[in-house]
Amino acid sequence: MRVFVAGGSGVLGRRLLPQLVARGHEVTATTTSSEKLGLIKNLGATGVVMNGLDATRVKESVGAAAPDVVVHQMTAIAVAHAGKPDLKHPDKWFETTNRLRSEGTDNLIAAAAAAAVPHLVSQGYASWNGAPEGGWVKAEDDPLNLTTNAGLAILQEAEDRILALGGAVLRYGAFYGPGAIDDQVTLLRKRQYPLVGDGGGYSSWIHLDDAARATVLAIELRAHGVFNIVDDNPAPARDWLPYLAECAGAKQPRRIPVWLARMLAGEQAVVMMTQGRGFSNAKAKRELGWTLRYPSWRQGFKAELMR
Repeated sequence: MRVFVAGGSGVLGRRLLPQLVARGHEVTATTTSSEKLGLIKNLGATGVVMNGLDATRVKESVGAAAPDVVVHQMTAIAVAHAGKPDLKHPDKWFETTNRLRSEGTDNLIAAAAAAAVPHLVSQGYASWNGAPEGGWVKAEDDPLNLTTNAGLAILQEAEDRILALGGAVLRYGAFYGPGAIDDQVTLLRKRQYPLVGDGGGYSSWIHLDDAARATVLAIELRAHGVFNIVDDNPAPARDWLPYLAECAGAKQPRRIPVWLARMLAGEQAVVMMTQGRGFSNAKAKRELGWTLRYPSWRQGFKAELMR
């Protein structure tokens, strides 16, 4: 297949491109920086400089590639684009990413339509953001928490547009793997990443290689609908955060009360660590035939950090 990966030089793209190429696909991948064209070439793909917010350039790039599928992986979360992570002001931190998930999605959809591309695959998010009622582990049909920042509602709207066209939305858990959690590890080693309250809020994680594998399957199977791309072990912060610290060689995280966390880090951090709901991967395993290299973050954190 001819696969067009918008946002192919990001942390997931760098794991996705080699898997696609190894399976015989012809891959075009975009980056916003000409300096990363060499990286994309080394991964076996053809690189294209493209800003997802430039509708004309998106249309030109998709049209020239004439793909069988367009894959939306565009974000601007890296420090170079968004600055240091800022959970207290998520709408500011995610400002460009939110535009890529709204305007960028529209641009890709229009470009795909103009080039008669038959299939779309797009990113979603499924870590701690299940609706904070009912059970601690959510399926694809359960409602999401859209209240802590504007970006969650924007992402939901982008999902709806992709699904209306028969595409697939892959709701990835919290990424870990090469380059994905360096900032969190740094904070843990400085003892600046505390547990909040009872740490009872659940999160779901996924290694980048497992996320990439699920994406390859969604592409090859021309999947449609929503899939939670998470590991087998959704868990509360009081379990995974101390273990992450241990694997990183850091002291155990401090614990701070909810009121202080709300003042220092904002409402989203409080919800994530005290009310968060994780996600089930049963549908993705069943319908995509997906298997995981790291079924649990326990295995994955250890493999990535304890070398």
